[in-house]
Amino acid sequence: QVQLVESGGGLVQAGGSLRLSCAASGSTSSIDVMAWFRQAPGKQREWVASHNRRGTTTYAGAVKGRFTISRDNAKNTVYLQMNNLKPEDTAVYYCKAIKDFRDYWGQGTQVTVSS
Repeated sequence: QVQLVESGGGLVQAGGSLRLSCAASGSTSSIDVMAWFRQAPGKQREWVASHNRRGTTTYAGAVKGRFTISRDNAKNTVYLQMNNLKPEDTAVYYCKAIKDFRDYWGQGTQVTVSS
């Protein structure tokens, strides 16, 4: 089992920055992928960014160039640095870990961007 706890959300003005953190605990060895998703009110959850064990990062088009995902394996933590935030980035952000073909989710952290 893997437990995930997100932190770092909050209220920020458009153009501002936030850094989200997701700390993993439990059976954290050999986690294949850690990723961020988000869900805005009335919308489906959507993928934002991923970081795999080899260090490869990928991003959704809407955030590419503004968001950066990074992973500290020693701390079992993945980060999402979000710059130049826009009101449309407002959502609950969720961390996901994939290990042995199983998905694990955190509880989410709210990000609100005011115009």
